[in-house]
Amino acid sequence: MTTPALLRDIKAELTTPRLQLRVPRAGDGTIVHAAVVETLDLLRQWPASLPWAQAEPSVEVSESWCRLSAAWFMQRTTLNYLAFDSAGELVASIGLHDIDWAVPSFEIGYWGRKGYQGQGLMREAAGALVRYAFAQLGARRVSAWTDEANVASRRLCEAIGMQLEGILRHERITPDGQLRNSCVYAAVG
Repeated sequence: MTTPALLRDIKAELTTPRLQLRVPRAGDGTIVHAAVVETLDLLRQWPASLPWAQAEPSVEVSESWCRLSAAWFMQRTTLNYLAFDSAGELVASIGLHDIDWAVPSFEIGYWGRKGYQGQGLMREAAGALVRYAFAQLGARRVSAWTDEANVASRRLCEAIGMQLEGILRHERITPDGQLRNSCVYAAVG
């Protein structure tokens, strides 16, 4: 008999050589909001992939997301983490969602703070989370969906060992009606 999702032991903190990943908590809204505002122009380039970034950001929305993330983590329905560098600066948000514990399979989602991109931090965080999913959560599949034109995200998937499974044409639509293609990457174990 498999362990019910709610009873699974899942680390609330993960450590890499340069990062500390931890579950968002009450009070994190201010720092998440600052990171979103700094990165908003980049996030808004992918309206079909990141529809939440199209709305006007606020500390209240970020605080709500942090508190919901903590609740989802406890329920084992979504496993979001904030990634901090050694100076304690928030550099990324990353998580496992669309979880199917019966397989188990996960979809990874992420975004990196603008001022910290190009340093390999997202690769480090994503690689660690994927390895954790396979080694500790029993994953048999971790996938990522990215806009076909998002070259940086596609490179990240490939850098952490995911393979392109296919490109779904006209799979998503932007708020202004533009059809977008999605790439499906996955690692299996």
